Amino acid sequence: MKIHKKILTDPKLTFFEPSENKLRPKSLDEYIGQEELKNNLRVFIEAAKARSEPLDHVLLYGSPGLGKTSLAYVLAYELGVNMKTTSGPAIEKPADLAAILTSLQKRDILFIDEIHRLNRTVEELLYPAMEEFKLDIMIGQGPYAKAMKIPISQFTLIGATTRIGLISAPLRERFGMVLRLDFYSTEELKKIIFRSAKILGIKIEEEAAYEIAKRSRGTPRIANRLLKRVRDFAEVESNGVIDKELAKSSLERLEIDEKGLDKMDRQLLATIIEKFDGGPVGLNTLAAAIGEEKETIEDVYEPFLMQQGFIKRTPKGRVATQRAYLHLGIQK
Repeated sequence: MKIHKKILTDPKLTFFEPSENKLRPKSLDEYIGQEELKNNLRVFIEAAKARSEPLDHVLLYGSPGLGKTSLAYVLAYELGVNMKTTSGPAIEKPADLAAILTSLQKRDILFIDEIHRLNRTVEELLYPAMEEFKLDIMIGQGPYAKAMKIPISQFTLIGATTRIGLISAPLRERFGMVLRLDFYSTEELKKIIFRSAKILGIKIEEEAAYEIAKRSRGTPRIANRLLKRVRDFAEVESNGVIDKELAKSSLERLEIDEKGLDKMDRQLLATIIEKFDGGPVGLNTLAAAIGEEKETIEDVYEPFLMQQGFIKRTPKGRVATQRAYLHLGIQK
């Protein structure tokens, strides 16, 4: 793979470097989980390479930590192209986006994280860029202003979002692929933990890996984070080897229970049950009651709690389920 090492001068832009995070998978074969999605991507990648065309634009969505950014790196590696990364909030003006787009080479990938946070004027500049590989630029002002179309290199835009509902329909419809990343199974997370442990030089037993995996909320980022914290306990308070008992005691000290719920998860459920009689309670009210941003509740806590059947959303608000009562040991 051809990688250009460049000095980063634009704070809005980060150049793709495979060594940036050594735990990131480099290829589809190394990327664990999301099997159906990967099988489809293999076909799309091979077709694009056979035609010597850029991959069609890709929108990745799902909860935080499921591997959207890692998958973008993998696509760049599989296609043998360079990737430049930025985020929606970092692109403040159309001129910022124009500078990035005109710097791309043929078949390069532009990865925009949090693409739902692009402002509307910047977003509108993307439309002709994605469809025609041209920039619509206004030259001059007032009666002397002229519209010009500036050609740019054919490229692939990969957008990532945790909130696909906030992306406007015109932008969403310009993506050739809209791909949802699902939560991971415990077995998949166990494989990820073993892979990460090998890379980091951590000695871990199979039962310990399973213990960490089942408390990782179906999320690779959390699995890797917990692995590192349990490693700290193993190195400081044991012989450096992570066994099942050490994993369990370490996770209990981190206040992560057997279902993967942390202190804030339990506080959220307890608040719905104890302060609001099990619900329904509105999101704004719930956020104020637990002192957390409503966006964090929607993006970080709710998806897993809903998937596990601890809460449900109704037109009137959030409701705690019978399973939540049982898990917290509260009589309904």
